[in-house]
Amino acid sequence: MLLFALAQIFGSGDLVSFQRVLIAVDSEPLASHAAELGIELAASLGAEVAFVHAIDPALTQATGITPAELIAEYEWQAKRLIGEFSKLVRQTSPPLEFIHVGKPASEIVRTAQEWRADIVVIGSHARHGVQRALLGSVAEAVMRHAPCPVFVVRAKA
Repeated sequence: MLLFALAQIFGSGDLVSFQRVLIAVDSEPLASHAAELGIELAASLGAEVAFVHAIDPALTQATGITPAELIAEYEWQAKRLIGEFSKLVRQTSPPLEFIHVGKPASEIVRTAQEWRADIVVIGSHARHGVQRALLGSVAEAVMRHAPCPVFVVRAKA
């Protein structure tokens, strides 16, 4: 119902028309929930969908496996993950897939700029205080720097 209301408000042509929905995904359950909502939003708007996944280079350090091997493995996993989400999209052409190596927030923002996304959909754990200070917030950084609106999907209560 909420997505229908968003589609009515934003898809009316009077205010904003979202024709390109960029959905940030990772292997967290929250990202799955955000992806499902992003796909539903895109379908209700008749919008094109693209998925973005960023591989943080910090994950490739001190493992005993070469960074190149780890990145190749992470890219393979990302393609599989995006492939699963792509099956849920009902549009005439398959959704675009962007897989980048770099800081996740920067890569999501860069993809939104280069692809000219109209909206970014991303999950957020809604951490506060010390957790947020230590872990940072990809969603917050994306909201601050994205060239378009960001739809943040919070964890289910």
